[in-house]
Amino acid sequence: MNKQLSDFQNREFRIHRIIIRVMLVILAVEWVLLLLDQSWLSLFLVTLIIGTVFSPILFRKQLQMELPVELHFMAVIFVFASFYLGEIQDFYYRVWWWDIALHTSAGLLMGILGFLLIFILNESKRVHINLTPGFIAFFAFTFALAIGSVWEIFEFGMDQLFGMNMQKEMLGDPSGLTDTMWDIIVNALGAFLITFAGYGYLKREKSFFVKDWIRSFIEKNPDWFKN
Repeated sequence: MNKQLSDFQNREFRIHRIIIRVMLVILAVEWVLLLLDQSWLSLFLVTLIIGTVFSPILFRKQLQMELPVELHFMAVIFVFASFYLGEIQDFYYRVWWWDIALHTSAGLLMGILGFLLIFILNESKRVHINLTPGFIAFFAFTFALAIGSVWEIFEFGMDQLFGMNMQKEMLGDPSGLTDTMWDIIVNALGAFLITFAGYGYLKREKSFFVKDWIRSFIEKNPDWFKN
């Protein structure tokens, strides 16, 4: 069983590396083209994506922390789909459901991150707390909503300061308010789905994939969990 699990993890790592390298090639070519075209805002977004790809190196060197591969992969895919495909390649206009899918996915991703954070606190020997499944789910849900709200503030700020169009016209409303509200709604829906599922697993004391991520995180960062 352990050998099968190890082989599966090795395949996951290889797939992760291949996809990340393909993305980096695409982003590097795009970065050069945008630099030559002097498209500074798009260049900034591509640089931000590249920074996300290399974020594990920063965590490893500055914080002596190893991030779960799955979380890093999901974050890179989301940022790539949002900034590169959505903003630079205009998928928000080409694919009508792109914005809805991304904000729903963001709710799921931030809900998972909320579970990870509170689980890590719960497991850490430095912080003496024992949280119920209900509170863990509530924290993950409100954490996802908070991050979603910060993102909407970011979109508003980019539109106001740099003349971008991140808050799109929607259902005949050119102000972007309808787009913002639907972004918050679908973000909340995604967060609710993952936290409801997580609560159900925790309440019945069954396996939950976030627990596997936490176990991997603890094994790779033992110093964070010492007395």
